[in-house]
Amino acid sequence: MPNEAKRKEPGEGALRALYSFALYLLSPFTLYHLITRGFRVREYFRRWDERYASYGTQPGRPCVWLHAVSVGEVNAAAPLVNALLKQRPDIRWVITTITPTGSDRVRALWSEQVEHVYLPYDLPGSTARFLQHFRPHLALIMETELWPNILFGCRDLGIPVYILNARLSARSLRGYRLLRPLIGRALRTVKCVAAQSAADARRFQKLGAHPEQVQVLGNLKYDVAVPDGLDGFRAAFSAALGATRPVWLAASTHEGEEAEVVAIHRRLRARWPDLLLLWAPRHPERFARVQAVAADAGWKVGARKRDTWPQPGQDVFVIDTLGELMAFYACADAAFVGGSLQPIGGHNLLEPAAVGTAVVTGPHLHNFAEISSRMEEAGALRIGHDAGEVADALEALLADPAARRAMADAGSDLVDQGRGALQRTLELVAGDLPAPVETAAPAAAAPA
Repeated sequence: MPNEAKRKEPGEGALRALYSFALYLLSPFTLYHLITRGFRVREYFRRWDERYASYGTQPGRPCVWLHAVSVGEVNAAAPLVNALLKQRPDIRWVITTITPTGSDRVRALWSEQVEHVYLPYDLPGSTARFLQHFRPHLALIMETELWPNILFGCRDLGIPVYILNARLSARSLRGYRLLRPLIGRALRTVKCVAAQSAADARRFQKLGAHPEQVQVLGNLKYDVAVPDGLDGFRAAFSAALGATRPVWLAASTHEGEEAEVVAIHRRLRARWPDLLLLWAPRHPERFARVQAVAADAGWKVGARKRDTWPQPGQDVFVIDTLGELMAFYACADAAFVGGSLQPIGGHNLLEPAAVGTAVVTGPHLHNFAEISSRMEEAGALRIGHDAGEVADALEALLADPAARRAMADAGSDLVDQGRGALQRTLELVAGDLPAPVETAAPAAAAPA
């Protein structure tokens, strides 16, 4: 780590004071945010004490702390956490998220093997209480979570910080322009930025990281694990369907994309009247709404929680569970990945590729620019510039099994070639893991 990371830079105190003062002024709006979100997702009404780092329990032994903002980042971190849980079962893990869906995913993946709390707001008092309570030996932050007070707090307490699977789009870099003097100083306190790509590495350096702080390790998402029991899942799906039907999947869709999904399905069913749509909205609060939207379109609608499997005669089947999307990808002939027909930035394109499903997406892919470019070049992805072109691509794929197989093979090969970031990341952080907890030797037996 550069020596500058260990001491305060000129101007840091004034910038931190201004930033913290602004956060305190805005703190009433955090309550407003929790309340308004709570009307849509009831979980936002719970565990407010964690949001402000008020804990009713006594501090435990030091931990390794990993922060993953929501479901996508938790899934990206899963191979790393699983590997370290296996290598070092003695480590106490604390994983933070910001969203309730992230919390649910942590629990689904690791149950009681790890502790979960919400990351507190970046107020000086809250971050200090969080760090004092959990006493992390090491901090691992996924992708692009740059909170100045918590980064400075880790520096002040001598906690090494790694930003893993780090990505920074050109759009996000522009968004940091007003805070760049402060963010740059905070970034220079971290031990290493493990960037997904050379382009991400350059942007982190533009934001303020020293060149020697940044390494390009690749994308952990390529190390995605194919779900266990996938063949059995597919067989159960096919048996429940009861007949050979074409199937497409609309994944991680957002509110503004629902009308487009309905229009695409209506168009495709004009050619394949028995076509089934598997529909997985991005946010759980949209599950019921999407079922209503599909029913209002005149279709018979099923749902995973209620029906378990699609039933004969159903036109749309809503995946209203978390953690099963990859398995359902494997049941589809082609998949559309949402967050891409609106300027959201796209979602994980490697999951359908990893299970051998042809992938279609919209044009807004700034969060997955490097992955989408590589997939398109390899022939593993088709990009539609609007909903009409997405429908064109899906129609062409549903009509051409050979093209689907070629895309599936290209996607699987690309995922296999991209693997390796996990091992490089494990090697990177190994030196800062806590020393193994020594088990006391059993006492010698007393002489007879």
